[in-house]
Amino acid sequence: MLKTHRGEILLILAAVFFAFNGVVAKWVLLTGISSMRLTEVRTLGVAVLLLAYLLIRKPQDIRVERNLVKRLVIFGIVGVAAVQGFYFFSISKLPVSIALIIEFTAPIWITLYIRFVKKETVARSMWLGLLFGFAGLILVGQVWQGLTFNGIGLISSILDALALAFYFYQASKLRKYVSGETLILYGMGVSAIFFAIIQPWWSYPFHIFTDAVPLTGRFAGHVIPGWILVIWVVVMGTLVPYLLVTSAIKNINASTASIIGMVEPIFAGGFAWILLKETFNLVQLIGGAIVLVGIYLADKAALK
Repeated sequence: MLKTHRGEILLILAAVFFAFNGVVAKWVLLTGISSMRLTEVRTLGVAVLLLAYLLIRKPQDIRVERNLVKRLVIFGIVGVAAVQGFYFFSISKLPVSIALIIEFTAPIWITLYIRFVKKETVARSMWLGLLFGFAGLILVGQVWQGLTFNGIGLISSILDALALAFYFYQASKLRKYVSGETLILYGMGVSAIFFAIIQPWWSYPFHIFTDAVPLTGRFAGHVIPGWILVIWVVVMGTLVPYLLVTSAIKNINASTASIIGMVEPIFAGGFAWILLKETFNLVQLIGGAIVLVGIYLADKAALK
């Protein structure tokens, strides 16, 4: 059973790491560093670590076919840099819950693309899974509590969803030609260069590495060195989950992979409740259960 559902298990583990990283990132942001600067260091850190690893263990994986270079560059700009950039801009204009709900419409865009552009058949249970998953996320995010309309924020969130859809779809295609490590190396490397251009490193707030960061929530009153938190964000919050995702999508289609990704807000809410003492109520629990039903239906459709 574990072998049969390996892809699903890896994606759920990735969602756990991504969700926990939200707590750690929130502590880092308390130092005053911007979310874009944190993204800059996490993408560069992952790229450097993967490059060093491949140089030592798999130098042949660094070189790719010439016809793939353009696709990998576009993947890095749209699938990595744009996803993070649009998300951070969106949450500056909209409540986080609404921005997340719109971002996780990515599975819908992928399914629509497969059905109406690629002209491929989509199982009825996949559509039903999408409906359940999206409805559950609305309950988890409790959208009605922060329902505001901001035109620019809405456009940014939609672009974020499209970029995320592009990430899942293109990653599933590129994994046929390159390893997971190579895909993430190029994706993060291109993204790091992109952010370095718009945010030069000579103006980087390097104090983050030497600051003693005060923790909040359950660990209020304690501090931890900033460099430890940054290393966690880079390694456990970015490198590990991205590798899990790229490993999983080699054997699972993009639509199902993106739907399984919907569990991330559920885990994020759970970690925030446990570690940050944020609320997580019955409505959100019901929403989480509905999301799981949607994932089951989508996975059932993928296995047919």
